Amino acid sequence: MSSQSDLSALHTRLHSEGFAFLGAETMDGLLDDPQSLDDWDAFTESWNDLAPDAYLAAKGRKRRRRHATFEITADGAITRNPQQPHVQTLQNNKLQGGIERWFVPIRPKIADGASFRRILQFSHTLFGSLAPRIPQWHVEAHQFRIEASIGEAGEPTPEGVHRDGVDYVLVLLIDRTNIESGVTTIHACNGELLGSFTLTHPLDAALVDDAKVSHGVTAVTPFDPEKSAHRDVLVVTFKAAA
Repeated sequence: MSSQSDLSALHTRLHSEGFAFLGAETMDGLLDDPQSLDDWDAFTESWNDLAPDAYLAAKGRKRRRRHATFEITADGAITRNPQQPHVQTLQNNKLQGGIERWFVPIRPKIADGASFRRILQFSHTLFGSLAPRIPQWHVEAHQFRIEASIGEAGEPTPEGVHRDGVDYVLVLLIDRTNIESGVTTIHACNGELLGSFTLTHPLDAALVDDAKVSHGVTAVTPFDPEKSAHRDVLVVTFKAAA
């Protein structure tokens, strides 16, 4: 199947079901072989340079992250904003909603690089086709590393099953080392389980229509307790600009 056919099928599924899981091979085609880009290795290795999430640490939990925001117009022009806080309502995030959370920014050489921009462009093409009347999108990007050890499971979504309070979400797996579990679950408004899958291979992806469904990820633990364990993802959210 061609990447154009894959994109059309993905559009249809998101429109009708509100979510989709894409395996790495399909996602690789949709992103036009991003691993061939000159900066791909630097892009993926940047997950080794994330900062501790001080807000989550205050709750007795831990993860690493960086954050950036952008504006993308209907013609696909991308502008990075000055650093802004990440804000969610208490309704969407009962653990950390209702406060401004300032995170260490994604490094410019990563955010401006070909790999990162290709992911943003793909997301805009897909999500823009689902909402063609939106003239401008507010986009947030989050680099996450969830670490796990024996006696201390990692929590990809410590707030539990939730909505992000946006229009669309892409979760792209970058790396998964010595990790078991981490099952993504998708739920209807009434809590009914609609589907579940596990991002296992780099470039596996979950796509979500945030208005239609909620999502969560189960805790992760290490296969081998003697080795380090982590789950790296890039989360990109699109919301119609005010």
